[in-house]
Amino acid sequence: MNYKILFIILLFLFSCETNTVNKKKVKSVVSVEVFSNKGFALLFTDDLKKKKIVNKKIDNRSLIIFQRNLKKNTKVKITSLINNKSILATVGNDSKYPVFYNSVISKRIFDELELSEIEPYVEITTISENSTFLAKKAEMYEEEKNVAAKVPVEGVSISDLSSNKNKQEKKQKKGKFSYIIKVADFYYLDTAKLMQKRIIDELKLDNSRINKISNTNFRVYLGPFNNLKSLKNAYDDISPLNFENIEIIKL
Repeated sequence: MNYKILFIILLFLFSCETNTVNKKKVKSVVSVEVFSNKGFALLFTDDLKKKKIVNKKIDNRSLIIFQRNLKKNTKVKITSLINNKSILATVGNDSKYPVFYNSVISKRIFDELELSEIEPYVEITTISENSTFLAKKAEMYEEEKNVAAKVPVEGVSISDLSSNKNKQEKKQKKGKFSYIIKVADFYYLDTAKLMQKRIIDELKLDNSRINKISNTNFRVYLGPFNNLKSLKNAYDDISPLNFENIEIIKL
């Protein structure tokens, strides 16, 4: 009887030790959301600061940019989507600037990328593992939630937070001014239709469309737009949706 008790005690102690060792071997895995956005950059000038269009200053030779979705000190790559030139930069302090633009950049960055004043079309991409995308929760109707709940986790895309580029997007090249405003990509056609209905009901806009990218990717967008003024006006119209990663895509 005593041997049985001793055996049980030893077995218990061995089990505890094994669990402790196994726990030490387990490492926590942190998933980092990569941010990518295509849109128009705003060249900082002192006049913009004086007119309070931009509320903070950027030095002409600085490699600091303003980007509302990213934390201060986030490392980013800025790429001109017209000529494919790139430069590395760092996100500065929070700043207020017109919602149409995806960033505010210095004269140095503008010149090195050889951007056009008429078409300063760029992509902002995070390059640091510690970068954080400050995404707000997208507002959804109850019907949208019911549809999204049935979707596998890897397939849900409410405001396109991933950095995966759609294979069907046309290669960026210099040409005529023609852009669309990508509102969001959805897994189900029904969910995309709900978003289109929301645009019509809440914003009173009737120029939204749905493009089938694949069997599990339906894009809600506005456009195309053939001049900067109409593109800006449409972007301002859609901004009340409060989606954090609305993009401008060149056709």
